[in-house]
Amino acid sequence: MADAALIDIIKRQGLRKLDQPIELASGAMSSDFVDVKVALCRWADLQVACRAIVQQVRDAGIEFDAAGGMTMGADSLAVGIAAETGGHWFSVRKEPKKRGTRQQIEGTPLGPGYRVLLLEDATTTGGSTEKAYQVVRDTGADVVAVATVVDRGDTARRRYEALGVPYFPAVTYTDLGIDPVVPPG
Repeated sequence: MADAALIDIIKRQGLRKLDQPIELASGAMSSDFVDVKVALCRWADLQVACRAIVQQVRDAGIEFDAAGGMTMGADSLAVGIAAETGGHWFSVRKEPKKRGTRQQIEGTPLGPGYRVLLLEDATTTGGSTEKAYQVVRDTGADVVAVATVVDRGDTARRRYEALGVPYFPAVTYTDLGIDPVVPPG
């Protein structure tokens, strides 16, 4: 069951009804814009989301050492969850840096033995997080779960089930009273 305080925060501070549909990262169109970054830009609100995610994952009996995902959507959540749990955070770049050490993962150096919780702020298909999944797996770390603040549809759950990874949306489109986003095609 979704956290009522988190639903309220997202509805009041992050949900906008637009006159015209806009294109989402998935390529889908929606007139319901959920801006999780704006909704959680105060520490107290971010803390509500991080605690809700940690609680869901721990209630399922899943332990993790590090939390993170694709930059920008996962960054504040990763740091917030690390603060809540005393664990580690990381951020996955879309591409490795072109200079210096040419890293694709910033923050905690992941590798064998790390149990990782992948994060996203808003999820439609899960495509961005699956990219992070591949980068993290390439380090030898084990992805033990995926969590998102808002799941905008029904596609991501099937994607993670196919990968054998438990999936935890803190809030769903149903909780927000909006239509599910259906990816194009």
